[in-house]
Amino acid sequence: MAEPWLSIIGVGEDGLAGLNDVSRAALASARHIFGAPRHLALAQVAGRGTAWDVPFDLQPVLALRGQPVVVLASGDPFWFGAGGRLCQHLQPGEWTAAPAPSTFSRAAATLGWRLEGVQCLGLHATPLGAVRPWLRRGQRLICLVRDGEALQALAALVSGHGFGAASGWALERLGGPRERVRPFQLAAPDLPDLQAPLALALDLHSGPPGLPATSGLPDELFVHDGQITKSPIRALTLRALAPRPGECLWDLGAGSGSIAVEWCLAGGRAHAVEQQAERAENIRQNAERFGVTHRLSVITADSRDAMAGLPAPDAVFVGGGFDAGLFDAITTTAGPGVRLVVNSVTLDTEALLLQLHARHGGELLQVALAQAQPLGRMRGWQPARPVVQWSVVL
Repeated sequence: MAEPWLSIIGVGEDGLAGLNDVSRAALASARHIFGAPRHLALAQVAGRGTAWDVPFDLQPVLALRGQPVVVLASGDPFWFGAGGRLCQHLQPGEWTAAPAPSTFSRAAATLGWRLEGVQCLGLHATPLGAVRPWLRRGQRLICLVRDGEALQALAALVSGHGFGAASGWALERLGGPRERVRPFQLAAPDLPDLQAPLALALDLHSGPPGLPATSGLPDELFVHDGQITKSPIRALTLRALAPRPGECLWDLGAGSGSIAVEWCLAGGRAHAVEQQAERAENIRQNAERFGVTHRLSVITADSRDAMAGLPAPDAVFVGGGFDAGLFDAITTTAGPGVRLVVNSVTLDTEALLLQLHARHGGELLQVALAQAQPLGRMRGWQPARPVVQWSVVL
């Protein structure tokens, strides 16, 4: 364990009055104090503090390793704050932390909400569209936002998705003498002179049901030109890919990007590679539509050319353009332990999958689907092309 040199202190709108004796002593003895101008003023150390660089940069703090340093942050520094980012670069024992109540906690207490039943989102540096997967009837959200303009834009976004009759609260400077809570209806906000720190609380008691929580979303929700992994096959494909929060997917020959989008909705990150520019644009539109632009990157290139520049994946999906050369490139670049799933609708690729299955094992699945369609005055089954799916751990 290293010796602690860094104190990470959460400061609220009540300033020094809300700090304990240990935090006050750390402030008094620190050679260097970092924080936003507002934090430095609240802690009454503006004269000897250093405001964060813009854009936000940790290096000035890390360069002082070994000297007494204090970092001030809003509320709980480890909930969408600087604490987690700093500690990624430190050894255990190098820091002490004194979190204050978070804005989420203060907002829930103010509104009388059970916090475990609320979706909490930090949208300071994340696209506001990241709220979209959580827009469903009956959902409550607390969203931290950068400023008044962002709060108004977020309210308009949510209202535009069918929740204009829902209830909103603008929560300003919670926990201090200038605290203000203003209720409003999303379709008609009247919120002049909003002051940071800001949160928007949402009670979506009325509106559309929102996205289903299961995989295999309806095809019509996606922008595509017909090149899309259809809903039932997509559900089976995601079952084989087995997404987990934080994992990375390569979606090669991505088409509409529907697999990458649903992977991101499950909490992962994805890199969709598509060589046709028009389809790559469809993927970008789908990422925007589903609120996952911060999780999904789109690369317009041939799959073989793109792989070398991608971060190591946990899983790889190939929906089109699979051949022996691409398989060799994946095994060489992706490394061992990666989950590979390939879908095929052609006899040529199916023959290759049969060979690879015999050689490398895994699961080989043939899926044949048919839908009821009008047939004269009656109905009949209209079969889709059978899909052969090979899944294996490399």
